[in-house]
Amino acid sequence: MAPLSVLLLGGTGTIGRATAQALRAEGHRVTAQIRPQADAARLAGCTILRGQIEPAALASAMTGIDAVVSCMASRTGAPQDAWAIDHAANAAALEAAINARVRHFVLVSAICVQKPLLDFQRAKLAFEAELQAAPLDWTIVRPTAYFKSLSGQVARVQKSRPFLVFGTGRLTACKPISDADLGRFLGLCLTDPDKRNRILPIGGPGPAITPMDQAAMLERLLGRPVPIRHVPVALMSGIVGFLTALGAISPRCAARAGLGRIGHYYATQSMLVWDAARDRYDADATPEFGTDRLEDHYSAMLRGEIADDRGAHAVF
Repeated sequence: MAPLSVLLLGGTGTIGRATAQALRAEGHRVTAQIRPQADAARLAGCTILRGQIEPAALASAMTGIDAVVSCMASRTGAPQDAWAIDHAANAAALEAAINARVRHFVLVSAICVQKPLLDFQRAKLAFEAELQAAPLDWTIVRPTAYFKSLSGQVARVQKSRPFLVFGTGRLTACKPISDADLGRFLGLCLTDPDKRNRILPIGGPGPAITPMDQAAMLERLLGRPVPIRHVPVALMSGIVGFLTALGAISPRCAARAGLGRIGHYYATQSMLVWDAARDRYDADATPEFGTDRLEDHYSAMLRGEIADDRGAHAVF
């Protein structure tokens, strides 16, 4: 297929940067619409447009564009942030794409929307529905966990502090995917007709791993036992309930309770394909892509070659 002109949204995040690199490697012309003060240093080879995600800026950005790839996502998952970014900003981009007769819109969503209990999941689903109803081709990509979201305890374990797990440490599992592999997959969505007008869950190379498996990886890499501290899920539930009660009089506590509910979700729900008929997560049904493995990512972090890049998503 001939190179495409692609408008990339959310290009300054880790996934956006990896996607820009993958698209450029395939010969596509990439225009990145970024915030006025955002750092574009790691978007080499892209045409940079600075501006807010609002109608006038988007109308100009869509000129001559064949496809839009949106990696936009709320930074915290808090309700106001989620509805402003995961829904409203993407909806504005979709409207501009339709008006400009863009042929294809690729969205990075999340696999956790299969069981929507949180505002950011409902915001993502609301936009997914609008995208599927739009008069253009669409692709919705629902990745599993990212490497960075499973890397928050590497530094603490390196300092001989315990690795924290909820419950038994085997309550959840995932097939984490690297930013680079996800970027390459998004590139394929632009050129593979079979990936159009479909919702595509995607993980990295298997097998599925649990938090205890992550601790075992660190043990192998460090060459010593890693102490495990088991945190009761009921304790987290109690803390969230307490903060929720205080949230009635304290906006700060209400915000913390919201973040606590997000943490509780990830502590108790697997990032795998959900089999509603069997009422369980199915690792075998979760597609795999790429070659990058979490253990190699951990190894690079321990050597100081990769930094913790979670930003506002940091918990530990």
